[in-house]
Amino acid sequence: MSVKNQFSKYAKEYKNHNIIQQIVAKSLVRELKFQPKRILELGCGSGQVFNHISWEVEFYKAIDASASMCELHPKSVNIEVKCLNFDTQDFINEIKNDSYDIVLSSSALQWSNDLSKIVQHLSYITKEINAVLFTSNTFKTIQEITKTKSPILDEDSIKEAFLKFFNCEFETILYKLEFDNKKDLFDYIKKSGVSGEKSLSYSDSKKLYKEYPYNYLEFEVIFVKTISKL
Repeated sequence: MSVKNQFSKYAKEYKNHNIIQQIVAKSLVRELKFQPKRILELGCGSGQVFNHISWEVEFYKAIDASASMCELHPKSVNIEVKCLNFDTQDFINEIKNDSYDIVLSSSALQWSNDLSKIVQHLSYITKEINAVLFTSNTFKTIQEITKTKSPILDEDSIKEAFLKFFNCEFETILYKLEFDNKKDLFDYIKKSGVSGEKSLSYSDSKKLYKEYPYNYLEFEVIFVKTISKL
C-alpha cells in the first residue's frame, strides 16, 4: 500500500487516529519566532498546521499528495491548495518562481525519496524552514520483533539533508502513546498513517500481536529550525 493510499483511505476518520501528528503540528506553530505572512506548507493534510495559525496571512500555499486530504483542508481566497507529490518535478515547477517568509511541514517530509533535493529547492524560495519529521525509531520495538526496517528516514539522514543548505537547530523527542488494550493499539497503527508502505505478513502480524510487550507505541520526531543559509 502506498503512503498516499494509507492516508487517503482513512481521510474522513483521520482526526481520530493522528494524536501525535496533532501534538507536533501545534508545537510547530507555537514555536515560531514570528508571524509569517507568506507561507508554504508541505504535507498539509486536512489542516492540522493551518488550524493553529491565529494571525492573518497574505498567502498560504498548501501541498499534499492525497486528494482526499486536500479536499478537507480549509479554503479561502488567500489559500491555495495543490494536490502534488513533493518528490516530483511538478512540485518543483510549481514553487520555483515563488517566494515565502517560511516553509512549514509537519509529519510529512520523512516520506521523501530525496530530502536533500527538496531542501535545496526550498532554499531558493525561502530563508526559513520549520519542520517536524518522524524518524525511523518510530515503532522501534515493532521493527525489532518483526525484524523489519523502517520505511522512513533516520535521524542522521534528516540532519544531513538540511545541513547541506542551512545552519539548523534540531531537537529530537520520543513520544509514548498509551492504549487500554492491544486491539486499540494495533488499530491505531493501521489507521494513523504512520506505518508506511510496508504491510506485515499474517504470520508477522500474529507474532507481533503475541509478543509486543508494551501498552504504548513509540514515536520519535525531530524538530528542525533553519537559522541561516550556507
